[in-house]
Amino acid sequence: MIKIERNVYLNKIIDRKENGLIKIVTGIRRCGKSYLLDPIFKEHLIANGVKEDHIIKLDLDERRNSKYLDPDVLDEYIRNSIKDKEMYYVLLDEIQKVEDFEAVLNGFLHIENLDVYVTGSNSKFLSSDIITEFRGRGDEIKVYPLTYGEFYSAFSGDKANAWDEYIMYGGLPRILSFKTEEQKSEYLKNLFEQTYLKDIIERKNIQRIDVLDALVNILASSIGSLTNPNKLSNTFESNNIKDVSVNTITTYVNYLLDAFLISKAERYDVKGKKYISTPSKYYFTDIGLRNCRLNFRQQEESRIMENILYNELLYRGYNVDVGVVEIREKDAKKQIEVDFVCNQYNKRYYVQSALSLETREKTIQEERPLMNIQDNFKKIIVVKDNIKPWITEEGISVVGIQEFLLNKDSMNL
Repeated sequence: MIKIERNVYLNKIIDRKENGLIKIVTGIRRCGKSYLLDPIFKEHLIANGVKEDHIIKLDLDERRNSKYLDPDVLDEYIRNSIKDKEMYYVLLDEIQKVEDFEAVLNGFLHIENLDVYVTGSNSKFLSSDIITEFRGRGDEIKVYPLTYGEFYSAFSGDKANAWDEYIMYGGLPRILSFKTEEQKSEYLKNLFEQTYLKDIIERKNIQRIDVLDALVNILASSIGSLTNPNKLSNTFESNNIKDVSVNTITTYVNYLLDAFLISKAERYDVKGKKYISTPSKYYFTDIGLRNCRLNFRQQEESRIMENILYNELLYRGYNVDVGVVEIREKDAKKQIEVDFVCNQYNKRYYVQSALSLETREKTIQEERPLMNIQDNFKKIIVVKDNIKPWITEEGISVVGIQEFLLNKDSMNL
C-alpha cells in the first residue's frame, strides 16, 4: 500500500485529543477516513507512549465484528475493555452500521478515561445534520480527497505527469494504485454508480432515479456556473425530462450535498456585505468523479482548474464564497464576479482563477473585479502557467496553479 502523509488531518485530530467530545470523521466515501484513524492516528498514539491494549479498534464492516452491530454488545465490549484508570482510545470505523449508534456514543461520554473517534460512510452518517444528533457533544473533522500536494507526494513521476493525472482522475487515494487508464476510469465509474448514488437511492428511497442521474450530469457539465433549481428545471425541460418539480430538484441537490459529492458556493456582495440567496455555484468534491460522469469528454481547463482551486481553499480551512462586485459602466450599474472570497478568522483573501495573463489587456480584464474592491485585503490571481510569482502594476499577486497548490504559504506570496 502506498503511504500517504495526511498531516493536516492528523494535526486536527491531535488538537482535539481528550477534549471530552466524540471526534466524528466525515467525508465522501473512499476519501481516506479509515486510513486516517488506522494506521495514521493509531501509529501516532503508539509513538507517543500509548499502550496497544489501550487502543480499542473495531472495523464494523468486517464479518468477524458483526456481533458488535448490536448496540448492547458493542457498549458492553467497550466498557469491559477498560481495565484501569489510564486513558483508552476507541477507534470505531463505519459506526453507522450499529443500530442507535448515537445513544451508544453519547453514553461513552460519561466515561472519563475514554476518548472516542468514529467514521461512517452512508448518506445518513455523512449528512450535514449528523452533528445535531450529538448537540454540542461531537467534534467534526471533515476529510476531503487528496489535494494535489498530497497526491504529488505519493506519485511516482514528475510534476507535469502528476498534474495531468490529477486533473483527469482526481484525488481519491486508491487511484494511485492503478496502473492503466482503463482501471482508473472503471474504478471511478463503478464507485459513482454502485456506491455513491446507490447509497442515496436506497437511504432516501428515491423514486425518480432518472432525475437524480440527469441532475448529476447537469451539475457535472456546469461546475462553476451560476444556477438554481428554477434554472435546473428549465434544463430538464430542454432535455425532454418532464414532470420534474422545482421541489424535487431542490431535494435531490440537497441529497448530493449531504453525501459530500458536491459543494455549494454562495454569492456574497462584497460592497454591501451581504449574501445573495440565488443563484449559486456548485463544485464537485473530487474532479475525477466529475470527469467520469461525463465519460472524460468535457475537459475544459478553466472549469477544472477553478474546481480544484475551490477544493484546495476548503481544505486549507477557509470559508469560500463567490464574490459579487458592483461597478458603474456607461451610467449604468453592473455586477462582476470575483471567483472566491476566502475568510478565515480575521483574515480575508480574494482569489481569481485565470488560464493565463498573456497580454496586458487580459491582465486588466482579470484585475478588474479585484480593483473595484475597496479594502486592503490580499488579492491574488492564480494562472495555469508554470511561472514564478510576480506582482502586477496594481499590486495584485500572480502565481501559477501548481506553485499555489504545492506551497502551503502561497496565499502570502
